Amino acid sequence: MRFNVSSEAVDDREIYITGNFNNWNPKDRAFQLKQSDHDTFFIEIDDEALPEKIEYKFTKGGWENVELDAYGNITPNRKAEKSQGQTADIVEKWRLNWGPFKEEFFPTVELISENFYIPQLDRYRKVWALLPYDYETSDKSYPVLYLQDAQNLFNGGSAFGNWQIDKKLSILAEYGRGDLIVIAIEHGSEERINEYIFDNNTVAKNSEGKKYIRFIADTLKPYVDSVYRTKKEREFTGIGGSSLGGLISIYSGFLYPEVYSKLMIFSPSLWVEPNNNFPMFSYTVPYKTKVYIYGGDKEGSNMVQRIRVFEEKMKKWEEQKLFDFEFRTSINEEGTHNEFYWSQEFPKAVEWLFYDNIENPAEVSPTIQEYEAND
Repeated sequence: MRFNVSSEAVDDREIYITGNFNNWNPKDRAFQLKQSDHDTFFIEIDDEALPEKIEYKFTKGGWENVELDAYGNITPNRKAEKSQGQTADIVEKWRLNWGPFKEEFFPTVELISENFYIPQLDRYRKVWALLPYDYETSDKSYPVLYLQDAQNLFNGGSAFGNWQIDKKLSILAEYGRGDLIVIAIEHGSEERINEYIFDNNTVAKNSEGKKYIRFIADTLKPYVDSVYRTKKEREFTGIGGSSLGGLISIYSGFLYPEVYSKLMIFSPSLWVEPNNNFPMFSYTVPYKTKVYIYGGDKEGSNMVQRIRVFEEKMKKWEEQKLFDFEFRTSINEEGTHNEFYWSQEFPKAVEWLFYDNIENPAEVSPTIQEYEAND
């Protein structure tokens, strides 16, 4: 069967087809289109590889670069019968690193406190809440994700850029996945390393990670649950971060499994624990915990190799019935150790951790805003 697509929005990015015939893999090299002229592309797929009723979409190598309609809105899955023999489609626009972002879906950013007291460390820290765009107009309760390094998550002025989670949360909301509160905790600048190292004085003298993770679980979470409409149970609570922030989130999940059921671990500094000697308690019934791990092939410190070793350790901990893990690993062959790639990965991790979604997220009913955009 031959699939033809034309698009005047031509750029250097390759075009792929994805659908119910390749598990919705948005960058499957076997399904890359060829160019027939300036703005027309095609691919021929063996009939044996296709179901009778085909659902598909076009991407430029990822869901962050998927097709859009002329108004920048989500498009429904395309549908075809194998008996047709060929299709002819038009793509008006393409996402670029998840953009464009619609202001009507942006979360409300609240500064919880300029000086939130940390009794375990006897110091103060800025803490923010990013609330769903419809928080004030609904009566819903929401799951919560606690994230480290708030300076690098959404605020401008960071020397290293930021994850743009406010924009990424607006994209998730547009896709019908916006029911999530994010609590962003500012890192302690010169105290950051000490606070994010659990108990390893060879790496950080007088490391304070034990106290820091107690602060989130014992002080910050109860406060958040008392102020906001949260779903308090562990099934709806996650924690995460990148680099050392990812490392301390592993400790948090392993030592407080009764608090967290979801771990978002980006480019973790596993070199601090090369033997993966993470402390954990033994429970009669192992806690089921979802772990999303991301790493880039072009990061230092043998990042991908250490992640693979960590995976094997998780399997052994499962065999010992210490935990019941469900983990998903994402490796970006182009990824380096920086915020740009963590920003790209954030929506994918939220989708899987909180919505069990690993395929195309676009089959949702159009929102009122989308209808208005089309009028």
